[in-house]
Amino acid sequence: MGNRAEEDYNFVFKVVLIGESGVGKTNLLSRFTRNEFSHDSRTTIGVEFSTRTVLLGTAAIKAQIWDTAGLERYRAITSAYYRGAVGALLVFDLTKHQTYAVVERWLKELYDHAEATIVVMLVGNKSDLSQAREVPTEEARMFAENNGLLFLETSALDSTNVELAFETVLKEIFAKVSKQRQGSARTSAITLGGTQAGQEPGAGEKRACCISL
Repeated sequence: MGNRAEEDYNFVFKVVLIGESGVGKTNLLSRFTRNEFSHDSRTTIGVEFSTRTVLLGTAAIKAQIWDTAGLERYRAITSAYYRGAVGALLVFDLTKHQTYAVVERWLKELYDHAEATIVVMLVGNKSDLSQAREVPTEEARMFAENNGLLFLETSALDSTNVELAFETVLKEIFAKVSKQRQGSARTSAITLGGTQAGQEPGAGEKRACCISL
């Protein structure tokens, strides 16, 4: 997966980061989009997103990654945060079991506000702190499999699997878009989350979230 000039892209995919405060969402974002990591654990206030353009095959994908920026502490995330999202990374801290215990609630909130076919990856972050692990890999993997989620363990600190996590989600989204495009080649916009005005969905067409070309 390569980098491209930020203004040169074929698709924009909105991906949201969700999960409890302090699990490392902001550092996953900064590691992927800027290759930076901050040891300052102060919570960012205010909705924030960063972008990175990557190459999948011959298509340039502008990934627009949204961070809850601390709002989850106040249960103040609104439907606007989820609107238009085609992917989500549901992050927990594998050294703090309580952040994993509420994953199901986060998943419910996500599906309450986003399309049911949004691509979701469960991410166990802070794998560099293996000595302090409280969530067994297989337990989290089984939960992900049972709920139709992708799964990876990452470390924003040492970069382990961070690229792979975002790349896997983006590839899965792109596969859905490509499949839909085959049946929507005559249109200039793809609506995976609902049909365009006056347009009937094709037979067997999957519903996912909105992509603007």
